[in-house]
Amino acid sequence: MRPPFCCLFLSFFALAISLPSFAQKKKDYTQLVNPFIGTGGHGHTYPGAVVPFGMVQLSPDTRLTGWDGCSGYYYTDTVVYGFSHTHLSGTGIADYCDVLFMPTTGEARFKNTGYQSGFKKKNEIATPGYYKTHLDKYNIDVELTASTRVGVHRYNFPKTDQANIIIDLLHRDEVLDSWIEVVNNHEIRGFRRSRSWAQDQSLYFYAKFSKPFKTYGIAANDTLQQGKSKLQGKNIKMFIRFDNPGEVIAKVGISSVSADGALKNLDAEVPDFDFKTVEKQAKTLWNNELSKIEVEGGGAGSADQGEPQNTTRPAGNNRKSGLKKQQPVIDYAKTKQIIFYTSLYHAMLAPNVYSDVDGQYRGMDQKIHTAGGFNYYTVFSLWDTYRAEDPLLNLIDRKRTLDFVKSFLAMYEQGGLLPIWPLASNETYCMVGNHSIPVIVDAYAKGIRDFNAEEAFTAMKAAVNRNQFGLDSYRKNGVVLSDDEPESVSKTLEYAIDDWCIAQMAKMLNKPDDYKEFIRRAQYWKNNFNNQNGFMEARANGGWYTPFEPTEINNNFTEGNSWQYSFLAPQDVESLADRMGGKAAFEAKLDELFTTDAKLSGHQQDDVSGLIGQYAHGNEPSHHMAYLYNFTDSPVKTQFYINKILREEYSDNPDGLSGNEDCGQMSAWYVISSLGIYNIMPGQNQFQIGMPQFDKAVINLENGKKFTIYNPGASINRNDIYLQGMNLNKKSYNKLYLNYDDIETGGEFEVLTGRLPNKMFVQDLEKPGSKIADNLIVPNPYILAPAKTFKHPFNIEIKDADTAAKIYYTLDGAAPTANSALYSSPIHISSNTTVKAIAVEDNKTSFVDEGTFAKIRDDIKLTLVNKYLPNYADEGDNALINGIHGKVNWRLGNWQGYQGNDLIAIIDMGQVKPIKQVSLGTLQDTGSWIVFPQYVQYWVSDDGSNYKLAATVNTKVDIKNPDVQTQKFTAPLNINARYIKLIAKQYGPLPEWHESKGQPSYIFADEITVE
Repeated sequence: MRPPFCCLFLSFFALAISLPSFAQKKKDYTQLVNPFIGTGGHGHTYPGAVVPFGMVQLSPDTRLTGWDGCSGYYYTDTVVYGFSHTHLSGTGIADYCDVLFMPTTGEARFKNTGYQSGFKKKNEIATPGYYKTHLDKYNIDVELTASTRVGVHRYNFPKTDQANIIIDLLHRDEVLDSWIEVVNNHEIRGFRRSRSWAQDQSLYFYAKFSKPFKTYGIAANDTLQQGKSKLQGKNIKMFIRFDNPGEVIAKVGISSVSADGALKNLDAEVPDFDFKTVEKQAKTLWNNELSKIEVEGGGAGSADQGEPQNTTRPAGNNRKSGLKKQQPVIDYAKTKQIIFYTSLYHAMLAPNVYSDVDGQYRGMDQKIHTAGGFNYYTVFSLWDTYRAEDPLLNLIDRKRTLDFVKSFLAMYEQGGLLPIWPLASNETYCMVGNHSIPVIVDAYAKGIRDFNAEEAFTAMKAAVNRNQFGLDSYRKNGVVLSDDEPESVSKTLEYAIDDWCIAQMAKMLNKPDDYKEFIRRAQYWKNNFNNQNGFMEARANGGWYTPFEPTEINNNFTEGNSWQYSFLAPQDVESLADRMGGKAAFEAKLDELFTTDAKLSGHQQDDVSGLIGQYAHGNEPSHHMAYLYNFTDSPVKTQFYINKILREEYSDNPDGLSGNEDCGQMSAWYVISSLGIYNIMPGQNQFQIGMPQFDKAVINLENGKKFTIYNPGASINRNDIYLQGMNLNKKSYNKLYLNYDDIETGGEFEVLTGRLPNKMFVQDLEKPGSKIADNLIVPNPYILAPAKTFKHPFNIEIKDADTAAKIYYTLDGAAPTANSALYSSPIHISSNTTVKAIAVEDNKTSFVDEGTFAKIRDDIKLTLVNKYLPNYADEGDNALINGIHGKVNWRLGNWQGYQGNDLIAIIDMGQVKPIKQVSLGTLQDTGSWIVFPQYVQYWVSDDGSNYKLAATVNTKVDIKNPDVQTQKFTAPLNINARYIKLIAKQYGPLPEWHESKGQPSYIFADEITVE
């Protein structure tokens, strides 16, 4: 029997505060950071030298291409190409790695990265703001450190009169223009304009060296140009050479503005060649940031976490002595703290300062601007970070958050749009939604208000009212239709989240009309919810996209499937639960999410990783889901799954992240969840209570106050994962959430934990709130039909998720009203028909739902010799003769895909008929492996057995053509026949120059037309 909560808690608490670890001496938190975490697996992080949110990320480049080379570094690589000055942390697309420096000896080698060198992991050291390695090929020690805008290299050369530094401006991305110039024998400056993920990136640099170089050479197209002190072109490299220099320090300032800007940055931040001072300053900057959250304890062992990297591995039997070696003592507390502080470190690597020391920066209009009173930032992975990273920074880095918002508004002023995924003065438009909006609204709701709120509100409305990425379909239909736009489900759900945020901003700014409009739009998620099965589904032709399989990853979702999006309504959780049948049904659906043994199906998508059932922690749409149990009668399951995720999806190994780091989001989730709190919806100001992972965690707030979270059981028993009691500021606490004000005003939050769920305790706790209760909409009706094309008459049904709603419809294409036909029974369809329907309830009307049904010719029969891919089936066996032609945007469907086999189809016209011509529609998108057939042959027969070749039509478009386009393979036949056999010949393996060389290409075909 357990002692009463108060006695047990007080005894634990007294013990905790008496521990020596609570000493007042300031801790060096940089010792608890392992920058190699995430550099393996699919984490895509880098280990190099950087300061918090720094412009410079000086790091080794070991990988030139491939998805796992996005950061330029991969842990298992053994060859280094050099050390470049910019890197992206944890992205899924490659860019940066600008201005490569590489120390060498002997002859300077330019061509084909001939300057590369092997290196060994045992010689690598990485700590915050510092990196070191040894170049085996040249016997050179390399050390790197950085300030905000300056990278500092220290090279220790062996004794040689040919000690070189190679500077490569061609490295990695496509170069649009570049130049380099020798200023004197201590200084070099240059420029690089490149295209990759960012379509037009400008970077200037200015380098100074601690010792004079005795000679140099500049190469254009890998050929040295004698006597040149400046060269310009698309392939510019150079070397500088020292004579027995011993140690050489190179300090490199960068700027998006000019070489003079780079020089100003260099002289302001690193005036001397004192490497140790810069390294020490970098460490101090990191320690100041990391100490914003101080954690202690957390040492309860966790077999689920695997072997901690910071201890020796258990040894086998000692055969000579016949005795077993002593098993090492694993310091679980230190392991958890390493994961925690490395996560906090990763959360502070991006966004990056982009303005120079004088405030100048290159804006989204590619013009030079000056930031007045704030730092301008770039690299905002907003689809990821709005979920956890930005709410975390709103707690611990409010001044910087204000700069983020001001950066957003500057981007709006210069580019006409709030940022989506801005990178180096370019809008990449990557991912879905307009998620600078929740970042701004969350900041404003949490009291960060020193910006032009009216301008921000105008910018928000402009962002969501433009006609791009399905927003026009969203506004017109109350849902993004899959007929109009790919990734339609994800876009609808993310747009509804943004609209809820705009509604909250309207409320705070006292704009009732705007509030009414956007709170309605925030409910559009309801139009993707299929009440028949409880899943979010794409809307197609007035009904649901078919065939439907919730595990299938397809073009209706962004990096996920229906399981991973069916809970994405954090702004309206309680309404979602109601739609699923109430709290019990909602809980059962969550249980199935986490426990199903169903496997992923559909497209290969490496981002969908870290699976627990169909919950995918390796990708962001799942990140709030474990907290949704707090809305049910079983919040103990939130406690269980949060512990499970923290223990199983993170470790202190190079592959210690379950998916891409994504500029801090994956790590921020760990940080804030380890504190035992999580803000599932920006702007709601409620932090869900999960399970604190440390004996003590102090959040040092910018207002000078502290919020301290205690869990004395964190170091006692790893199985104590369930809440038994809570106190807030010494008083019993009975809510499953903390308000933002509870944290911001400072105080103490204490939990007691146990190994068994305490249902009696949690059942009386006040649940969090997330429900839209006013200006409710009527969900759109939906049509149930076997297909959108038919040969024989059939019946359709029309239903609505609100069963009390009345449905009115028309069959003549006219807009339905409450005076139209009232739906009461299935409708018979026997000819080409357009059905339009509305749902009406309590004098409120849904959007118009529309489906068109076309009768296809029944005088021909299609037989497919080789089967199409199930992922690209379109309408099934008759898709190629249904009269509906595929669009250039193949992600909208209406294409059948074939891979590994030729497309072979036989048309039977029932009897011998005159055939004027026949054609096959095809598509090419080389980047997506979809290639036009080499040729299409048409064979004819009267009996279906004996065929003769009637025509061969070759492709007119080369595979190297990057444009997404269609092509008809048309053959005039002017012949009589009953059967036509069509053979579309696959291109075959992708060519050597292709990024995915050797992979089998696809044929995408739609519509065989016989005249």
